Amino acid sequence: MSPLFPALTGDAPADRPALRFGDRALTYAELAAATGALADRIRGGGRVAVWATPALETAVAVVAALRAGVAAVPLNPKSGEKELGHILADSAPTLVLAAPGDELPSPLGDLARVDVDVYATGDPAPAEDAGDEDPALVVYTSGTTGPPKGAVIPRRALATTLDALADAWQWTGDDVLVHGLPLFHVHGLVLGILGPLRRGGSVRHLGRFSTEGVARELAGGATMLFGVPTMYHRIAESLPEDPELAKALGRARLLVSGSAALPVHDHERIAAATGRRVIERYGMTETLMNTSVRADGEPRAGTVGVPLPGVELRLVEEDGTPVASYDGETVGEIQVRGPNLFSEYLNRPDATAAAFTADGWFRTGDMAVRDPDGYVRIVGRKATDLIKSGGYKIGAGEIENALLEHPGVREAAVTGEPDADLGERVVAWIVPSDPQSPPDTEELADHVAARLAPHKRPRTVRFLDALPRNDMGKIMKRALKHD
Repeated sequence: MSPLFPALTGDAPADRPALRFGDRALTYAELAAATGALADRIRGGGRVAVWATPALETAVAVVAALRAGVAAVPLNPKSGEKELGHILADSAPTLVLAAPGDELPSPLGDLARVDVDVYATGDPAPAEDAGDEDPALVVYTSGTTGPPKGAVIPRRALATTLDALADAWQWTGDDVLVHGLPLFHVHGLVLGILGPLRRGGSVRHLGRFSTEGVARELAGGATMLFGVPTMYHRIAESLPEDPELAKALGRARLLVSGSAALPVHDHERIAAATGRRVIERYGMTETLMNTSVRADGEPRAGTVGVPLPGVELRLVEEDGTPVASYDGETVGEIQVRGPNLFSEYLNRPDATAAAFTADGWFRTGDMAVRDPDGYVRIVGRKATDLIKSGGYKIGAGEIENALLEHPGVREAAVTGEPDADLGERVVAWIVPSDPQSPPDTEELADHVAARLAPHKRPRTVRFLDALPRNDMGKIMKRALKHD
């Protein structure tokens, strides 16, 4: 196959900036030499673990593994010892790549360690003898039940997803991306590091997200920002008091949000202050990217756009039959098919088989509606966000967006709880804007009913100081327990 990173073999100017983390940076020539040297050290072995801190060493390690034709297993530095032990036993890496000086926890103690030298010099163009279907990454998904499963992502999926995003976002080697995302998952690592390198562009990683860092980099020539809703919410909160941030965001060519739904309220606040619309895309560990609002399309708040080139997408009823018509109202489970899909769950043929239909469609578990013109709007997860109340199928996501438009609501999550009459009742979990004067249940119910429909109004409201979230800012609904 063609190389994953043509820019490392002469397709980009040698002195073009490739990666920058704080005050440490590598040009394409330096990155080619460093990854070439490391690739020579690890070529021919089995899988390699990568201690995936938000640092230059992580990017060099993963790129070197890909250039060596070796599958990389990114490890979340915040994982507990039990989870790390499971991942290491399951993936059986031959060694771990880490930054010099990083202290590794005890589960990694018996594993051979190679320190990553980001300034090493080696063959800048090592042969990539791996095939399209060979594993590139094994990324562990945080399942809601049982230990994490290792999704085996082939090189084919990386290439096709990143090229499809280049088409959708008009992404070129002239783009400079800024982000502060972790590097142990698809968003931060594949889109945020490998994406720019495949295009021959540049990445400026903030190390840790801050609105000050975003403003500085966008004012200093960065053209794209990737973030998760928590980051954009902080941006929206800061904009009224920070005209420099608004000006910097207004200069960006593309603002992209992913990993969870961005509330419509935050969309509107950012657009009003900056003149720029955030676009959303939709993907998963197992599928990489499926859909996106296109750079040349309508940035419709609350949607994740249209299927990317090469991706087939359909909505199905509970019995597996395709939804009859796309009317913007009928809820169905998203199923996808295409070259962007993972190969298997490592060592889990049972789980792999269960994830696919007989004709090759992947069951995402995500519920959505689709407009007649093809735009997709996610309404929640099948397991936690589909509420069956009074004979209706209701997606929690649209109720959450409606609640967030109420001035008395700072954060909102919606779940379903058993109800003798309705089957399930809609429950709203609210972080109020003013804890001393929260809105009452009737006020919130009327607010939702007026915007959506009476059967979607919350019947119960519970107030919290904060919603439980994971590292990606996703609300952990299983931690929201009813009495």
